[in-house]
Amino acid sequence: MKMTAFSSVKKLQKNKGQSLAEYGLILALIAVVSIAALSTLGTQIKGSLTNISSQLQTALNQTP
Repeated sequence: MKMTAFSSVKKLQKNKGQSLAEYGLILALIAVVSIAALSTLGTQIKGSLTNISSQLQTALNQTP
């Protein structure tokens, strides 16, 4: 019976280590995807804001 209990504890410890590694890999994947998405969206947002800014400056300069 002691061997069975010891085997169960070892199995739980092994699974716990695997789960931690899997969570780490998932977290790394989420970070990479987030960085890529923010880089792409950041460029698009910057372009939109630049366009809005130039249109506002043009509109203000045309006002008498």
